[in-house]
Amino acid sequence: MTSADVALVGLGMTEMSLTPGRTPQGLAREAVGLALADAGLTRADVDGLLVGTSQGVRPDRLGVTFAAQGGFGDLRLLEHVEIKGATTIAMIQRAALAIATGAASTVVCVFADAPLVQGKGAGSTYAHSGGQSGVRGLERASGVLGSVPTYALLAQRWMHVSGGTPEDLCAVAVTTRAWALGNPAAVVRKPLDAEGYLAAPMIAEPLRRLDCARPVNGAVAVVVTGDPGLGNPIRVNVRGTGRAHPVRHRRAGRESWFGGGRRAVDDALDAARMTRGDLDVAELYDPFSVVTLMLLEEYALTGGVPAGKFVASGETSRGGALPTNTGGGQLSGFYLQGMTPLAEALVQLRGEGGERQVDGAATALVGGIGGRIDHHAALILERAA
Repeated sequence: MTSADVALVGLGMTEMSLTPGRTPQGLAREAVGLALADAGLTRADVDGLLVGTSQGVRPDRLGVTFAAQGGFGDLRLLEHVEIKGATTIAMIQRAALAIATGAASTVVCVFADAPLVQGKGAGSTYAHSGGQSGVRGLERASGVLGSVPTYALLAQRWMHVSGGTPEDLCAVAVTTRAWALGNPAAVVRKPLDAEGYLAAPMIAEPLRRLDCARPVNGAVAVVVTGDPGLGNPIRVNVRGTGRAHPVRHRRAGRESWFGGGRRAVDDALDAARMTRGDLDVAELYDPFSVVTLMLLEEYALTGGVPAGKFVASGETSRGGALPTNTGGGQLSGFYLQGMTPLAEALVQLRGEGGERQVDGAATALVGGIGGRIDHHAALILERAA
């Protein structure tokens, strides 16, 4: 699905905080207000609202009641979208479809999260993910509970299948940190080299602390419209979207982690009438360093070069063949699920990247994943001429 008439015309970001205190509702209201101001619009100009939330049933998570809490009224489109880390792109896809079919004309998409809670560890909110009913006690006793040990298993499998090494993980962490140094919104901006990476404690082999994204409290909102007369004068067109859901069963005889995601990127590029060679930047979902490596290969973005070598040789850095996660990604920028790569893509295509700006960036691939690489979503954006 594509429509040159559908564009992202407003971006609002709260501070990405490492301090507990604010609620998702308050953060969402702020991000929406900033996005509308950026677009030069008011709530009265909006007839659609799509809300995304983090996983888990939590009393403070956003829902459709945010329409009233956020000051909206008389909406033609109102939905809560949740496909884990693929949610943001799914919201853009849903908004574009509604606009293309006349079901709405201007849609706000917002994601807010506040996993940092006073008196609890930073990762406690996500510690329940990955478990299964009836075995949680065993998982907790053995340590295989939550995202980090699960992705450590994925990393071990990736190294076995691809021939990758822990040095490849280091290359990703160092490269994304270098990008973060130019991003004022990044929560980790201390320079990092291989020695510093190796000094970080091991959390679940082979993942060190610096291989893992750090949760933040924050929100991002974007405005999507089909009205050529509305919004920020720097318009970013939605050129193509794609999704793939491999529906993994994680049973013997089948690959538990990899395969099935390339179709999402292929479909998005086909809709945009582009090829991988047309991409100026890639903003990929990177909750762990191994995911960047896996997606570079899964999405065929390295031209056949092993992902570790591709990163280590500077191809994802400034001046490389495909600058990737140019704001520091989720590893060093901020972890706000799928809104992290989308927000950075908009910053780059609008030429607002400052020290980290990629010269001439006009097209971007935005990637989102959900679960344990169970869901893939791809978005192709292009700065309007």
